[in-house]
Amino acid sequence: MTRTLRPAPSTPLRSGYTTGSCAAAAAKGAALMLTSQSVVSKVSIDLPAGVSATFLLNGMSFSENEASCFVVKDAGDDPDITNGAEVWARVTRPPHPSPDPTLKGEGEIRISGGIGIGTVTKPGLAIPPGEWAINPVPLRMIEEAVCSVFSSHIPSTPLRTSLQPSAFSLHVTISIPDGEERAKKTLNARLGIIGGLSILGTTGIVRPISAKAWTDTIDAALDVAKACGCDTVILSTGRSSEMAAQRHLSHLPEEAYIMMGDHAAYALQACARRGFSQPIIACQFAKLLKIACGYENTHAAASELDLAVLLGWAEAANVSSGYQGIISHANTAREIAVATGFDRTLMELVSARAKQSAAVHAPGIQAQTLLCGYDGTVVL
Repeated sequence: MTRTLRPAPSTPLRSGYTTGSCAAAAAKGAALMLTSQSVVSKVSIDLPAGVSATFLLNGMSFSENEASCFVVKDAGDDPDITNGAEVWARVTRPPHPSPDPTLKGEGEIRISGGIGIGTVTKPGLAIPPGEWAINPVPLRMIEEAVCSVFSSHIPSTPLRTSLQPSAFSLHVTISIPDGEERAKKTLNARLGIIGGLSILGTTGIVRPISAKAWTDTIDAALDVAKACGCDTVILSTGRSSEMAAQRHLSHLPEEAYIMMGDHAAYALQACARRGFSQPIIACQFAKLLKIACGYENTHAAASELDLAVLLGWAEAANVSSGYQGIISHANTAREIAVATGFDRTLMELVSARAKQSAAVHAPGIQAQTLLCGYDGTVVL
C-alpha cells in the first residue's frame, strides 16, 4: 500500500526566481551601466526554463571602469532562507586594454564570489573543492547575461572563467551581504560549503510547494556521502532524531547523516540510485508509523496519521488487549508510544512495516530503522 500526497491547493500560487536568476540579472544590469555610463533601473534576461523575466535593480552605482547593483531575491509563495536576500553583482574592467600583440582579440569573463558566497570544501558536488559555490547553470547564465552586453568585445563561445590574460577582460563578483549569516540556517556546512550561500538554480524559476530546494539538498548530501566513501547513510526526519542517531552511531562520519525531512520516498529512491542499498531511517514513532503506512511524504499537510491502521496491525499480531485498548483510545502516536512504554513487540511491528514500505518506494532497498525516543535516546 503506497499513499501519496494530498491534492495541492486549488488557489494558484506565485512562482519566484532562483539566486542564479537574480545574480545573472544583477550582472547584466551592472554591465549595462558600465557600457552606457547611466543608471539602469530594470533588466530582462532569458531563463533556462525557456521564458524571459524582468528584474528591478537596486543600489545602482557606476564609474568609468566599474558598476554594481543588486536584485532582491523573491521566492514567490514558497519562500526559503534566501527569500529577500540582496544578490549583488559588481562588474569591473581594466582601465586600459592589454597592448600584448600576441593576443588575438579574444575576451574573457572571470566570475568569482564575494561576501556571503560560500566556497566548496568537499567532493561530490557540482563544483569541485576550492571553487566558489556558484553552480554550473547560474555560472552560464551570468556569463551569457554579461556577454549579451559586451558581445562586440567577447565572443559568444567559448566563454571562459580563467585567469589568463586577454585583449578584453571583465571581472564579475557576486555577493550576498548577509549570506554567511543566512547560511547558518542551512545544511551548507555539512555539504562542504563554507562561508556563505550557494548560487543555485537549473530552470531559473522557483516553483511553489515543489520542495525542489529540499530534494536538491538530499541529492547533494548523498553525492557528498558517496564521494567521501560512506558505506551507508542515515536518513533523519528531524534534528532531534539525527542527534540521537549521531550519539548512537558515533563511529560514522558526518557526511553519512542525511537530513531527509518529510521526503521519505524521494530519499529512499535517491539512495537506490547511488547504490546505498541499506540506508538507516532515524525517526520518532509518529514518523515511523507514517512511513509504515506507506506515505511518500510524512508532513502533516501531506499525510494523515490513521491510528486505526495501527490497531488493525496490533490485532492481527495478537498484541496484548491492554495495548490494543491504548491504541483505540489514543489521539496521537506519541501518546501510544509513551503509554505502552515503547513496547518492543509493538515497536518492532511498526518497524517491520516501515521496512516493507521502504522497499515499495525503492525496489531493492533493504532499509533499517532507528527508532528514537523523546529524550534523545535510541529506543530500537
